[in-house]
Amino acid sequence: MGGSCSHYPAVAGMSDDIIKMEVLNRLKTIKGHLSGIEKMVEDGKSCEEILLQIAAVRSSVEKTGLMLLEEHAVECLVEDIASKESKEKLERIISTIIKFMK
Repeated sequence: MGGSCSHYPAVAGMSDDIIKMEVLNRLKTIKGHLSGIEKMVEDGKSCEEILLQIAAVRSSVEKTGLMLLEEHAVECLVEDIASKESKEKLERIISTIIKFMK
């Protein structure tokens, strides 16, 4: 997301716009989920219920971060490689690392 790996928010092309929208949608969902947890605390819900919801938010944040990490890694590492075969190999390696981290 960003046309250059030296700085983050510059949006260049269609793919970047799609990724930006996906990240924003995920963050809005997380924000809504956090508001729900806040209401649970205010309403005196059990610690077990609240902790379960906190775990769900944490998982969503981690998945969003991994998605950004993968996009950033591909963008920064693959952009200067001339060979299509080398690009594909590097993208597979990045994908494998991300799957392992999940």
